[in-house]
Amino acid sequence: MNKRRLGSKEGFFLLALVFLWIKTYVSYKVEFNLGVKGTMQEFLLFINPLSAAIILFGLALFAKGRRAGWWILIFSTLMTIVLYANIMFYRFFDDFLTLPNLMQTDNVSNMTDGIFSTMYGHDFLYFVDLAILLFVLIQNKAFKEIKFRKSLASTAIITGIAIFAVNLTLAEIDRPQLLTRTFDRNYIVKYLGLYNYTVYDGIQTAQMESQRAYASSDDLTNAKHYATSHYAEPNEELFGAGKGKNIIKIHLESFQTFLLDYELDGEEVTPFLNSLAHGEEDMTYFDNFFHQTGQGKTADAELTLDNSIFGLPTGSAFVTKGQNTYQSLPAILNQEEGYTSAVLHGDYKSFWNRDQIYKQFGIDHFFDASSYSMEDETVVNLGLKDKPFYEESIPMLESLDQPFYAHLISLTNHYPFILDEDDATLERGTTGDKTVDGYFQTARYLDEAVEEFFNELKESGLYEDSIIMIYGDHQGISENHNRAMSEVLDTEITPFQNAQNQRVPLMIRVPGVEGGVNHTYGGEIDVMPTLLHLQGIDAQKYLMFGTDLFSDEHDETIAFRDGSFITPKYTNVQGTLYDASTGEEVETSPETDRLKEKVDEQLQLSDEVLYQDLLRFHDVDGFEPVDPSNYFYGEKGINEQSETLQ
Repeated sequence: MNKRRLGSKEGFFLLALVFLWIKTYVSYKVEFNLGVKGTMQEFLLFINPLSAAIILFGLALFAKGRRAGWWILIFSTLMTIVLYANIMFYRFFDDFLTLPNLMQTDNVSNMTDGIFSTMYGHDFLYFVDLAILLFVLIQNKAFKEIKFRKSLASTAIITGIAIFAVNLTLAEIDRPQLLTRTFDRNYIVKYLGLYNYTVYDGIQTAQMESQRAYASSDDLTNAKHYATSHYAEPNEELFGAGKGKNIIKIHLESFQTFLLDYELDGEEVTPFLNSLAHGEEDMTYFDNFFHQTGQGKTADAELTLDNSIFGLPTGSAFVTKGQNTYQSLPAILNQEEGYTSAVLHGDYKSFWNRDQIYKQFGIDHFFDASSYSMEDETVVNLGLKDKPFYEESIPMLESLDQPFYAHLISLTNHYPFILDEDDATLERGTTGDKTVDGYFQTARYLDEAVEEFFNELKESGLYEDSIIMIYGDHQGISENHNRAMSEVLDTEITPFQNAQNQRVPLMIRVPGVEGGVNHTYGGEIDVMPTLLHLQGIDAQKYLMFGTDLFSDEHDETIAFRDGSFITPKYTNVQGTLYDASTGEEVETSPETDRLKEKVDEQLQLSDEVLYQDLLRFHDVDGFEPVDPSNYFYGEKGINEQSETLQ
């Protein structure tokens, strides 16, 4: 394109369009795992950046002279920011940004190491075109002399709309009801493009926010019916087996099940947790337990474990639904059995909006970083190292009125898996992938910290009279590291295998109950009814989407947040069905269609409960709605206001 041509609106328009088109398409292929299959999907992936860019740049052409060029540059910059922000987010979370994510800005400062670790040396290439456009705009003085033509702008906008219409039509042919799917952002980006997805997400967010205002008690009917029909009778032998016992819940950050019994260069990575999984300490180990988190990751796990409700399809309910009414496990235990509740965490209380939503859950005490010795040598990555965290937590547990429900959230085994050399007792992995290789070291450190904590619990006298639950909150290694993971697991990481890799540990020790390996399939949604039944509290009167893991009637269909699912017989990954025993693709059947419908219904009803705040309409005999004004987490985590009121 010659200088004269670049000096025209048309030339500058085309140059900016080609630049944005190329870098967006390249990013699709290099940065994202979109699961593109077949010629149609490849074609749609290629053309889908065009419509939004043509429409926006077309609007810029309504400006006169050089101003049109500046507006094109502004729009190109904004779209580049959207692109790169999603690249950064995807590298960290294996997902795309949503508007609710952008409301979680308080979390960013606590994730500095992780965010900057996702920046690569080649990232400057995403911004080179902006520098070129700026140079052309400044140097080409002829640009301001071009006459204004409304027809050019109108033609561009009409062309962009036409391309979008063709794009959407072809997408609907290949994937019917694309825009009515609420569980998978991957599909929207793959078929319609990142920029159109951003607009779609904004519209969806606005619609969802309006749902609460128009909701009524009638909207709760379907969810109540589902929970009632889905209820599983408790195991008679275990119902009430842990009644009155303290409950100590140990959170294994980013810990996946494949770590158990894994040997790195002939050395066990997690020897203590291995021993627990093999029945020591009378632990019951669920080896087919899966996380069910979405974009909220740890926050989603907390929400699901304590409420038997799924996290949202976009963003984190901890942030966007922090003022909702909840009927949480801590509140139920308090009102029915007189339990004190506490969360202990070596990070600051505003992260994930915990200091607000814990009030909605009725949690009595929140011991955050301000309760711990946050010295430079004891802090790494997101907060306090696990060993000092567990050690300093013992006096806090001893200070609680018994029986208590305590949730201890570890941090060291968190992406990007950073560990000081002095704390490492295991060599790094050798895959060449920095994330995966560091994962083994931080997992070993976490294992040692948990072992020390067990010993300290025994010395304190708390161990024998407590139910101890250990769980992994979500995956630690995303699909971005499939090459290294295939080396670690000595198998190809297919979509089927990746679904299997979503297993996380669940171990429960109930005093007086014999442990062992339990092969039942379950997920985080099932923990709350399980713990209630161990306390002798019937879960039936509460609205829950999970079922008791120990029940003979337990539902072994595990819904993932994107609508995929796993059962002992089948694995469904974004619409592709596999035989669970062989990993081979199989044809759908009336049975698997019913399973998919059940999963979609479960997720949809859970979303309605959260988006419309429906639990405010759910009256339960003997349960009073939590009044968040009764909770205030002052220094050292003590709920000062409730202490005063008592």
